[in-house]
Amino acid sequence: MHSNNKHKKSYDFDALIQAYPKLKSFVFTSPLTQQKTIHFDKSDAVFHLNKALLIADYGLTDWRIPKGYLCPPIPGRADYIHHIHDLLEVEKDSENVKGLDIGVGANTIYPILGAQIYDWKMVGCDTSLSAVESAKHNVGLTPELLKKIEIRLQPDPAHIFEGVIKADETFTFTMCNPPFFGSEEEATRTTKQKLKNLKKSGPAELNFGGQAHELWCNGGEALFIKRMIKQSVVFKSQVHWFTTLVSKQENLSKLKKQLDKLKATHKTIAMEQGNKKSRILAWSFPTVE
Repeated sequence: MHSNNKHKKSYDFDALIQAYPKLKSFVFTSPLTQQKTIHFDKSDAVFHLNKALLIADYGLTDWRIPKGYLCPPIPGRADYIHHIHDLLEVEKDSENVKGLDIGVGANTIYPILGAQIYDWKMVGCDTSLSAVESAKHNVGLTPELLKKIEIRLQPDPAHIFEGVIKADETFTFTMCNPPFFGSEEEATRTTKQKLKNLKKSGPAELNFGGQAHELWCNGGEALFIKRMIKQSVVFKSQVHWFTTLVSKQENLSKLKKQLDKLKATHKTIAMEQGNKKSRILAWSFPTVE
């Protein structure tokens, strides 16, 4: 986990409950470790822990997501933000940083963290009207976010940047957590295996939820990112760094080959949270004098 991530240590459940009392009913003492914890395989418990973290650690007044929408783990999402900060090297000029989150979702988590950790201006976009409406509602729940975050609808799912980035607009970076499954069947199969590994029985329900467009797309992660790379060329003069998460290591080589063909500068940033390993792929196009 990134050295600046405030979630490197164990959760202080007493402090979290003090900030958000509703969390108390989901906290229990583990008979194995004698430490306070929650059932991380339960979506309600994960949601209320996330809400407590956002209120206690990031100054939110409130945070809500519709039932069934993606409820992302805050520590991992904060890591992405911290690594982008390192990539930009803009500690003394954060007020001029502007980021674009592709596929913001109803949870609005990346714009919220970018705004609250580094005071960045953020734009979030999504192809789902219901997700956009929920994201706007989330921003409005904490009035100070209204000055930092704008939410936009992507009217055409075939486009990633077109229709969102305005003709006279520039961004310091873009970010994305792409759909990583190729189909609903793959998502369900993976979840069943995860539950089996955890020795849990019952329906294959993701503890972090997620709508179809948040979890899978035709061709999965690799095809989505290849499309993003191809379309990024059109906006190379308006975006300094394009970035995306790449959950599957085996997808990296083909993506790097595509970037090399386009003569883009690129780098891969490793991320680890516990046993989970992921990476950020970042690319930029050289400016022509």
